Amino acid sequence: MFLTFIALMVVVDYARPIEFRSPMRYDVLVPYLVLFFGAILLMGLPMFRLNRTLWLITVATTVLLLCSMGVAMRKGVA
Repeated sequence: MFLTFIALMVVVDYARPIEFRSPMRYDVLVPYLVLFFGAILLMGLPMFRLNRTLWLITVATTVLLLCSMGVAMRKGVA
């Protein structure tokens, strides 16, 4: 899933740049975000069983990421 996200990111941000964040183009934005957050989730799940400390760090950094994205959206930063 992470490699699929990277491939999509390279295409829409670099190879054939598409402005999909502002104005929002849901046909690109939805798969982009699903792959992004899905990759984070799938990377963090195995750690839950292997090392709870690392899993908690993953959870904490993901929460910080989501909070910072929310703050940026409220301020109109795309």
